[in-house]
Amino acid sequence: MENRVRRRHPVRNRLLASAAALVLLTGGASWWALDRFVVPHVEISDVASYEAANGAGNAVPTDPDAAAQVDATSYTAGSTGVTISTVTTGSGDSTVTYYVADVTLSDATQLRSAFADNSFGENVVETTSGIAEDNGAIFAINGDYYGFRDDGIEIRNGVAYRDDGARQGLAFYRDGTARVYDETATTAAELVADGVWNTLSFGPAILEDGSIPAGIESTEVDTNFGNHSIQGNQPRTAVGIIDTNHLVFVVVDGRSPGYSAGVTLTGLAEIMQGLGAETAYNLDGGGSSTMYFDGDVVNDPLGTGDEREISDILYIAG
Repeated sequence: MENRVRRRHPVRNRLLASAAALVLLTGGASWWALDRFVVPHVEISDVASYEAANGAGNAVPTDPDAAAQVDATSYTAGSTGVTISTVTTGSGDSTVTYYVADVTLSDATQLRSAFADNSFGENVVETTSGIAEDNGAIFAINGDYYGFRDDGIEIRNGVAYRDDGARQGLAFYRDGTARVYDETATTAAELVADGVWNTLSFGPAILEDGSIPAGIESTEVDTNFGNHSIQGNQPRTAVGIIDTNHLVFVVVDGRSPGYSAGVTLTGLAEIMQGLGAETAYNLDGGGSSTMYFDGDVVNDPLGTGDEREISDILYIAG
């Protein structure tokens, strides 16, 4: 695998400068947008200490297309196994390239979450590779970009950070199982008491009991301006559950004709079905879709060589 780690880029500074200029031109409405979607609002400045004080624990895929080309790289440390496969299907402008991480854990708490800059809050961002390196990750994917919004249930590494149910979430339990749930029907405290280790708040679920739910192509994750729909052929990130402590992660590149066109949510669900997942959940996609493994960014976000700065990752320590 070639060395293609993308180092951090000053995206945040460029956004702040551009947004500040816009504010000078258009006034109050732009200041609201700048404050809401760009300016960092740190709620917890030392996540590692916060989790330590609040009880955080220490803690070969099936080819879905017979004509696909697959390249694989493996890593095994102790009782954790990670196999990364690169899959290419189709041809010409219909080519799709995606990356599969088949992960077997001995303990569910080996799957951890980390926040950008070791801080929790809105608009606190860092690249996937940067967060991964900060936390000694051997493997990581982008998370749900919780910092873009101020709602949802966010439990990370056994600690509740946000309790404002808004959508369909995914809960990982300490016993190695995971389930899709309605955030509005429970609370973060109840979930922690029931043994939830991590939650994700994005969606939708693209597989339930091995089947593709109806209506996923019309799902809106957020209702705020500029982020209503996630339809069409797009870069994608998803996590699937094959069995207890047996997970599969998929990152699909897109918006790069001739290399990878991206997939619809239904196409993503079909990939997950072919990999044997019973439950699968869509995560933040587009330019956020990033997979990191053993010091490299494995995929090619948007075909540009640049990572988007995001708020959080799921990872496995080396």
